[in-house]
Amino acid sequence: MSKPEEEQVFNVEDPAGDVNIEDSDQRLMKLGYKPEFRREMSLLGVLGISFCAIGILTGSSAAFQAGLFSGGPLGLFWGWNICSFFMLLIALSQAEICSAYPTMGGLYFWVSKLKPDFPVLAYCTGWIYAIAMNLTGTSGNLTVALFIASLVEVGSGRTLTRVQIAAIAWGINILSGVINTIGTKAIGRMSTFNIWWTLGGTFVLVITLLVKAPVKNSAEFVFTDLENFTGWGSKGFVVLLGFLQAVYSLEGSETAGQVAEEALRAEFLAPMAVVGSIIGSWIIGLAYMLALLFSVQSITSIQTTSYAIPIAQLYHDAIGTRLTLMCLTVICLAQFMAAVTAFTASSRLYYALARDNAFPAKGAFMALNRFQAPFVGIWMSVLIGCVVSCAYIGSVIAFNAILSSAAIAVMLSYLQPIAIRVFWPSSLQVRGPFHLGKWSWVINAVSLAFTSFICVLFILPTAFPVNKTNMNYAVVSIGGIGMIVATTWIFWGRFHYKGPVLTNVAQRPESASSDEKMA
Repeated sequence: MSKPEEEQVFNVEDPAGDVNIEDSDQRLMKLGYKPEFRREMSLLGVLGISFCAIGILTGSSAAFQAGLFSGGPLGLFWGWNICSFFMLLIALSQAEICSAYPTMGGLYFWVSKLKPDFPVLAYCTGWIYAIAMNLTGTSGNLTVALFIASLVEVGSGRTLTRVQIAAIAWGINILSGVINTIGTKAIGRMSTFNIWWTLGGTFVLVITLLVKAPVKNSAEFVFTDLENFTGWGSKGFVVLLGFLQAVYSLEGSETAGQVAEEALRAEFLAPMAVVGSIIGSWIIGLAYMLALLFSVQSITSIQTTSYAIPIAQLYHDAIGTRLTLMCLTVICLAQFMAAVTAFTASSRLYYALARDNAFPAKGAFMALNRFQAPFVGIWMSVLIGCVVSCAYIGSVIAFNAILSSAAIAVMLSYLQPIAIRVFWPSSLQVRGPFHLGKWSWVINAVSLAFTSFICVLFILPTAFPVNKTNMNYAVVSIGGIGMIVATTWIFWGRFHYKGPVLTNVAQRPESASSDEKMA
């Protein structure tokens, strides 16, 4: 296979004059980029980033009621396992590309390398994914505020106003910015801690629920009970709506790619983190979900609860006030760490886009502070988070629509590189140590079908009859995101963005080593 111009291998001379260059930096320079970040993240740190971004305890808790009311225990249990399997296939597809292109920018950069002759696709993927990560962090920080509001209500009986909840969210946004500004080491340590916190926290939550719940549900209830609070008559469609809870909870594994330039042996550790975070989340999430389903005392009381987070009612019914406060605190801290890593991803993506002239103010967004953090992108994420949080004060429906669009935008971003790999199988002209071999096309094809299906499912009405209060406005919000991205491309992007801007341009191109050429 002839090697296209875009895949030339560049001079790997160390900019600092060092002869001993880390292997990952060599690979990065071959891709045309000068190493700008210190590689300080180990496997646990990179795995923790993806694990944090998925936030299995928090996603499963915050979205639990959605699946409970749309399909009930049957939909939750079987939906979790089915969606986890397909999300694992998506992770495998992403890991193969990540191993070949372990650079900051993740999904955006992968598309730019897979389809270099169509820059508008990479530009739109990058912008959509950046917006999605920013909104995901905003959603996470508001969820932290809602958990705090539930803690206050459970502990003291006091109900916080929307203004107070939004003010707490602003504070959490700012704290997320401060932690990200401290740099890679702080994020890596927090991510590593989050792995142990999630494992230990899940163990505590599961044991507490199973030991203290006054009534344990039967296996028949857990595995076969169908609940339908949606108004839709089709049981199959209702169960499919419950799938959204699982997909929402499992998004984020690709975040390891955003910190690839800060990881040791990135071409190996980043894809391992992408896949490992899904496998770990599948197992941990299943154990946690089973504990919740065996311990739920009344689905009706959860539906009619006044608590800011409905799952707080499940805990209160099952284990009482004091233990509920403990369990909600465990989940709340896990949610906070997940939200912090979303801003880590968005700030690195702003950096990658600015580096390639796909984002304005290139110099500002590429500037690093003394902690090696892209601080302008971090505080841009914080600013956007605080502005979007203001929508919660005016309308919960509008705010939920904005945040729902983040989940759709993530799946749309997944769609682009996988679709390219399906329709242009030879687009991945180099490969890293992690590759799928003869199974690559099949896994990509199945991943494409599932991702497309979920993107459609995410915008369908979740209740019937549809009215202005239960309408799924995510379709409006995602349309707005599409309009923003299209407008920036027409009036700015098409004049400035021509593809990746190489920062390690070789004095003379070298031929690719035989182990990097596609078999």
